[in-house]
Amino acid sequence: MIFERAVIRVKPGEDANFKAAVQAAAPLFQRAKGCVSMQLEQSVEYPDRYTLVVGWQTVEDHTVDFRNSADFQEWRRLAGPYFAEPPEVQHLGTVLQAF
Repeated sequence: MIFERAVIRVKPGEDANFKAAVQAAAPLFQRAKGCVSMQLEQSVEYPDRYTLVVGWQTVEDHTVDFRNSADFQEWRRLAGPYFAEPPEVQHLGTVLQAF
């Protein structure tokens, strides 16, 4: 499994709208090919920074199938207006899980 990690800075005063948009977009991810999990984390130190962590079976499930879908366009329509800047996205693979 691969994890997509997107660090997202949200425009000032838009936190509630952004969280509502991500909640509304959850079904888009849930029905996406190869998507197995989704969670949103908020930084304690920098409350305008969020990390969206999405579990995918393969990188291509995200980068090819989801990104080329109408559901991706809908995700951006819902959440994009609240981005202060483009998200920083990485794909991570677990190399060690100690406990």
